[in-house]
Amino acid sequence: MPSESVLAQKQKFVDDLAEKLKSAAGGVLVDYKGISVEDDTKLRKDLRENGVDYFVVKNTLLKRAAEKAGIDGLEPALSGTTAIAISNEDIIIAPKLLYKKAESSDGKFSIKLGFVDGKAISKEEVEAYAKLPSKETLLSQLVFMLQSPMQRLAIAINEIAKKNDEQSA
Repeated sequence: MPSESVLAQKQKFVDDLAEKLKSAAGGVLVDYKGISVEDDTKLRKDLRENGVDYFVVKNTLLKRAAEKAGIDGLEPALSGTTAIAISNEDIIIAPKLLYKKAESSDGKFSIKLGFVDGKAISKEEVEAYAKLPSKETLLSQLVFMLQSPMQRLAIAINEIAKKNDEQSA
């Protein structure tokens, strides 16, 4: 039987993790077995630089935290080795970085599933998020789309003005 202090530590961890899960925009669960320490360190650095919290977690503690946070559907992924990447703002960056790692790992590192806004999503949905353009790219595309009609209108008005100048000359 574990001591009272160990149980208190685990309860605090579950409570803290539940709060992280509640406030997260999204997250991804991965199976990290077989990844080298060097690769893991690089992955952690990349995730940290992009504002993603990444850590190894015991399946039973994650299950309890997910229940507290009201996230259903993570249970099928809670076996074997599990690490979780949590992003508070950008739902695309964690899937993108982890998918890139999974693609280059020859099966040693794999995505289990994820969650977005408190709802579990499948591995395929995580991969679909990973293939989306970055937030900056989407914003620049939006600005271009908004500017395009104005540019065309300006060009048309300019051509009309040129035509009128040619006719009056």
